[in-house]
Amino acid sequence: MPGRGRSARLTTALRVAAALAAALAQAPLATAASALPAAAAHADGAAGPRADADPAEAAVLGEEHARAHAGRRSAAAGAKGYPQAKRTASLASLTASQRGTNAAFAAARFGRFAEFFPSPDFGVHAALLPTGKVLLFSFERVEADPTKETGPTDRIGRTNAGRAYLWDPARGTGAGAFRKVEPPTVLMPDGTFAPRPAPFFCAGHAFLPNGMVGVFGGNAGGKGGSGARLSFVFDPWTETWFRNADMAVGRWYPSVVTVPDGRQIIVSGQSERGTGTPTPVVERFPALRHPVPWMPYEIPVGLAAERLRVDAPFRNDYPHLFSLRDGMVYGLGRDADQQWLFDPVRETRADLPRRPADFRGYGSAVPLPAGLRGPDSVLVLGGDPRDPNTYRLTGRRWTTEEPRAFGRTQDDTLILPDGTLLTVNGALSTRDYGHGPFNPQADLKYRQVELRDTRGRWRLGPAQRLPRGYHSNALVLPDGRVLVTGDELQQIANDPDITDGMDGSIELYEPAYLHQGGGRPALDGVPGRELGYGERFEAATSTAAAVRRAVLLAPTTVTHAVNTSQRHLEPAITAVRSGAVELRTPPSAADAPPGYYMLFLLDAKGVPSTAKWVKLGHRPGARR
Repeated sequence: MPGRGRSARLTTALRVAAALAAALAQAPLATAASALPAAAAHADGAAGPRADADPAEAAVLGEEHARAHAGRRSAAAGAKGYPQAKRTASLASLTASQRGTNAAFAAARFGRFAEFFPSPDFGVHAALLPTGKVLLFSFERVEADPTKETGPTDRIGRTNAGRAYLWDPARGTGAGAFRKVEPPTVLMPDGTFAPRPAPFFCAGHAFLPNGMVGVFGGNAGGKGGSGARLSFVFDPWTETWFRNADMAVGRWYPSVVTVPDGRQIIVSGQSERGTGTPTPVVERFPALRHPVPWMPYEIPVGLAAERLRVDAPFRNDYPHLFSLRDGMVYGLGRDADQQWLFDPVRETRADLPRRPADFRGYGSAVPLPAGLRGPDSVLVLGGDPRDPNTYRLTGRRWTTEEPRAFGRTQDDTLILPDGTLLTVNGALSTRDYGHGPFNPQADLKYRQVELRDTRGRWRLGPAQRLPRGYHSNALVLPDGRVLVTGDELQQIANDPDITDGMDGSIELYEPAYLHQGGGRPALDGVPGRELGYGERFEAATSTAAAVRRAVLLAPTTVTHAVNTSQRHLEPAITAVRSGAVELRTPPSAADAPPGYYMLFLLDAKGVPSTAKWVKLGHRPGARR
């Protein structure tokens, strides 16, 4: 087979490099506590807020142990400034108001919020992995008082550090269902060169074809928040972080999208010079001289990105990026006049029409389902508390669509398996839930979800327990439930025990399709091989006669209301047999970029099966 020897050499080299990188990432700077579960680690203070160690204490106990002691002291100080009784009473009040509000919403029509449980991470960033586990990552808090800035945005040195955890839904909702996956230790060019877990919070991310998450940028500290050149992948198969070559520029608040060839396009973000200095440089990972990581054992280590010939001079960060069915990348900036079309192959940029709405802050945007083909339109929502309208871009034309009940920012909108949309989370503005900034009180309306049916009509639904605004996130799980998390201020303000290692919280929402009565369609088996485009394949099911639709739903990786990975496609049903349905995949990589998708089978009521993972796309140049 042409190229087979080169591929084998690449695989061997990647395995060796990956092993070395893993060893280096865990060598001598790792601590024993970092290998323990979150609750056990916190028993020694490791899960508390990261704080600088007292030099005299460090001389006796060692740097990490002394820092753990400093963390405990910081947590105790935060508890005095914002007492535990206040947090407990707030959570009890939110629980009661949620129960009272939701009594009016029938689960069969509106769904319901079913579970609420502690998490060891704030969930500033979230990704559903093709193993079914959820990656959560953020920062070590430097403050336990929610009326103050809890993150190390403007810090330099050791306190400017990241953290990451995996939640395994199969292990339930207790502390034992979470595992710490410490980011690599880095030396940041901040003048201190103090080793710390990589401060990759407020980075951008997207999936590679092999199921790994590429993470780019982060906070280098100081200057109101400055961009880091960091480049990592998280490998879901070994549950390990790996570092790649630094990017050409620092990026804090960048956006990333995967394009049809499986590479990732990285744009925007505040540069190393600090807040107010967005970079126009566009980069591609990996560079064209490197093969795209395709198989689970091909781990990118030390690979470089490369600068594209085109620039993207977004004035504001975290633009929405979508790779639509024409293979182009639609860059939808927060400023109305910065709407651009990028050709990732020709490396060109063209103007799109000005969006009818004015400036949009952090709000969601969704590529609308279009059946078997990839999406050709995007719905822009939220970002302006004064404007409840939704705006649709189709080709080169904007239209104003049906409004939601009210305007909100910081919202997260998901495509559900049945093709409906769900909006969760939201606030008046950054750090303001309706009663002023850094005030944890919130208007009830921002806690209510909104539901959009397949005809484009919206209606309000039940309330989530916590108001979640800035840094809130949500994603669809393989069993059809929705995970809701994020917003460190609200999580700290409603922490049932601020002294334990569970800083965050997760809430699970069950959409209405899980409350229709009767059973769900069965999906008993899918091919274990890669599926090509336009290819027919069989999905085993003991309920074949009940299947009316099949759906491929791309997994979500999301932060700051930016979700570039969502995609909803409907493979064609070409035959129904006893024990199986025959399906045909979308026609091209432009319709569905290569990678892992959740396959659902749906019945006539729109009730989905529990999903199974399939991998779509063949490696470019490979024989079939």
